[in-house]
Amino acid sequence: MIGGELRNRIDRVWDAFWSGGISNPLEVTEQITYLMFLRLLDELHARRERDAASGGELIKDPVFTAETERLRWCRFTAEKPADMLAIVGDEVFPWLRTLGRDGSAFAHHMRDARFTVPTAALLARAVRMIDDLALDGRDTKGDLYEYMLSRIATAGQNGQFRTPRHIIEVIVEMMAPGPDDEICDPACGTAGFLVASAAYVSRTHREALLDPGRRRHFGTAMFHGFDFDRTMLRIASMNMLLHEVEQPDIRYRDSLAESAAEDAGRYSMVLANPPFAGSLDDETIAADLRRTVRTRKTELLFLALVLRLLRPGGRAAVIVPEGVLFGSTRAHRDLRRTLVEEQQLEAVVKLPGGVFKPYAGVSTAVLIFRRTDAGGTGDVWFYEVTADGYTLDDRRAPLPAGASDLPDLLARWAHRDGRERERARTDRSFRVPREEIAAQGYDLSLNRYRRVVHEELEFRSSTAILDDLERIESEIQQGLSELKGLLG
Repeated sequence: MIGGELRNRIDRVWDAFWSGGISNPLEVTEQITYLMFLRLLDELHARRERDAASGGELIKDPVFTAETERLRWCRFTAEKPADMLAIVGDEVFPWLRTLGRDGSAFAHHMRDARFTVPTAALLARAVRMIDDLALDGRDTKGDLYEYMLSRIATAGQNGQFRTPRHIIEVIVEMMAPGPDDEICDPACGTAGFLVASAAYVSRTHREALLDPGRRRHFGTAMFHGFDFDRTMLRIASMNMLLHEVEQPDIRYRDSLAESAAEDAGRYSMVLANPPFAGSLDDETIAADLRRTVRTRKTELLFLALVLRLLRPGGRAAVIVPEGVLFGSTRAHRDLRRTLVEEQQLEAVVKLPGGVFKPYAGVSTAVLIFRRTDAGGTGDVWFYEVTADGYTLDDRRAPLPAGASDLPDLLARWAHRDGRERERARTDRSFRVPREEIAAQGYDLSLNRYRRVVHEELEFRSSTAILDDLERIESEIQQGLSELKGLLG
């Protein structure tokens, strides 16, 4: 989430490009992210230099060599504007296009990277502003893209809004990916789920990643993301490389239009927030998906796709619009029945309605399930998040500490098979048996099963009520008489 000061600084960078002659919003986004990426590469190299110096060793995996030292952000930004423009256009970008290993996703997506800043003055101004940004190692390019989308009129229509990072992180914590997982996001955008998964595995499985085989798996075979927006793919590739995933499988693919046969049953974990773009034409839907589920709704098609991508035993967490939970069409009911009866539905987490503002106001939920192809659903765990730590209006301003249900969500998730079984249906979380869900036509809306506490009312006869009214009237008259006496 971009704060007010960072938002103002980025606005000034945007305005500088706009007044400098670059008015295409996506082009502005790309050029700014390229420059920010170059700065972050320099900082990554400097961090590795410091680590090597503290241990008295040679730098491991340097970003820059003696031959490319002059291409570092700290070097070319010290040049005069005209010289800087020439260095960036003639040397830095050609080097950037070759930065990943041959055949890597980064090299593939960056081979078309173009430097289009037209003047030395504009570049110098943009560099000064980007130099002033406080980049603290977060998914800054994703943050930037999220904010840029709010300035693109078609962003909401195209479904190209990002999942807030704190929502991504809590979902990843719940799923707890391990060093041997193979993780896929079939609508990866800026790779937020993949980046958070990489950070989680790096933090929780440090010793396991010391094993050369597992480290190689982490860097080359663990993360897979698909998207059909080439700008997104370039940003995702930069994002993953900065998080030390050297060769992620970031591919151009229209996940609903292309057959998933080559990836069917491949992944142990799928994390996704698919676009809720409405309906597609039949002829644009992959034939194997049409055979699996008869619908044109993207959210249902993506759920069917996720089941195809998972290997038996694999798990998924998918954000869906709330209508998926209770929709009455045959496709809605059949998919819910499949999750409950043929697979293993573990949890339904209801999210607040304003989580995706200002891009969309749709109410959503997270479905967590395991592919078994043999059933296995017992009790389904339900949880309602009513506050995520931010206001639920278009501003999405941070709330004071403690104003979030997400820590409670994680704590209760850890005990879902233990003391959570004792929770009453009036609580924030509770469990519902599969048989009851089936009896309700596989409706998965939380309110269908929640029990509301009604205040117990005392029944009194009409005679008693009239007696009370007479007593109250008498007391009022007595009070008025006493008041008249005092006034004399």
